[in-house]
Amino acid sequence: MMTPHNGAQMGDFAKTVLMPGDPLRSKFIAEEFLENPRLVNEVRNILGYTGTYKGIPVSVMASGMGMPSIGIYSYELYQYYGVENIVRIGSAGSYVERLNVRDVVLAESAYSDSTFALKTSGATEKTMYPSEELNAIIMSKADELGINCKKAVVHSSDAFYTTPNVGGWQDIREQTGTECVEMESFALFHNANMLNKRAACILTISDSFCTNEVLSAEDRQNSFREMMRLALESAIAF
Repeated sequence: MMTPHNGAQMGDFAKTVLMPGDPLRSKFIAEEFLENPRLVNEVRNILGYTGTYKGIPVSVMASGMGMPSIGIYSYELYQYYGVENIVRIGSAGSYVERLNVRDVVLAESAYSDSTFALKTSGATEKTMYPSEELNAIIMSKADELGINCKKAVVHSSDAFYTTPNVGGWQDIREQTGTECVEMESFALFHNANMLNKRAACILTISDSFCTNEVLSAEDRQNSFREMMRLALESAIAF
């Protein structure tokens, strides 16, 4: 079935979907890594593709930016399209010195003060968790591939820009124990848990609040290949 946000038909998506935020990154992954990729959704330019990786069906679809956006797309994939596993693959800013620019990070939990979960299902928890099974497979694949994948507690923020009166990243880090920041994984984990599905989140550190180092757009594209390869190798093992 089609939804207001997704023009695909039932069966168009594989059981596992990789979700970058950027539609153009979805296109890049499909064309660079998938065999015989087929465009299955382009509503609102949220590009979704299905192909095979080493002969196994895999889909990739953009999530857009922020929890409301990934909340819509992940919910519909789980609820209406038979998707079982979603792996967010995106960027994050580091709050701690042990997470350096270009590092690959696996979210072991996501903290947020967002009302997303409360408004969606009445859940009051401030921390959401990914699938232990998916995380175990991802870490095993990272070892096989020689990728130094670091586990971390993630801060899922509702806001990209803030004013000084609300406190800085150091305050958030100290109060919550979070080690890097992005804007989507809390909502993804909530939806997966609510619908009895599975989710994980692999991130590449694109900038550091500790050192002020920031990757250029070109460096991001090249650095993210390692994360993409880890996600794809894991996807075919789920």
